[in-house]
Amino acid sequence: MLNEQKLFVTGPAGQLETVVTLPEESPRGLAVVAHPHPLYQGSMDNKIVYILTRAFIEQQYITVKFNFRGVGASAGSYAEGKGEIEDVMAVTQAMREQYDTGPEPLPLTLAGFSFGGAVQAHVAQQLKPCKLVLVAPSVERLHAPPVVDHARHILVIQGDQDTIVPLQNVLSWAAPQTLPVTVIPGAEHFFHGKLHILKNIILQNCSIN
Repeated sequence: MLNEQKLFVTGPAGQLETVVTLPEESPRGLAVVAHPHPLYQGSMDNKIVYILTRAFIEQQYITVKFNFRGVGASAGSYAEGKGEIEDVMAVTQAMREQYDTGPEPLPLTLAGFSFGGAVQAHVAQQLKPCKLVLVAPSVERLHAPPVVDHARHILVIQGDQDTIVPLQNVLSWAAPQTLPVTVIPGAEHFFHGKLHILKNIILQNCSIN
């Protein structure tokens, strides 16, 4: 049985609702997963967030998903990305303090979908994760900064039929960084019918140390 815990952590705008899953064996890392846009029904119950968290859980990561401020039972209100960056920082710090108690810090993975992906690109500037996993990140809308020098392993996954975050926007952001983008042919923004492919790509990346 997986050890799944629901708890609240203290964020800059009040309590943040989180779900933490602890691996049955010694953890290989800590993964923090961010959800899509709060103003467009984005929450930690999103199916892409589920795929991301399941992939990390299967690879023995301490995995946390959470609701940004103003979503679900999280306090506060939407803060145009800036506040949401602070939310990720607060959740990561709380996870470190509560679960990362070994002699060496666990390798950190930051992951996110759409709005959450772009937020994680910003967070990576400060937290310098071991891995950064961005699924259809809304890099243009949130003015995502370059990430190539801020994470050891970076995975960007994009559908070529995405009309919400067009492929060209992601390619234009990635090209100056010489950052590869994994394109799933026929996939739109929510990866309908392609979730198994998405999960397999994430799992392959998880196995990289």
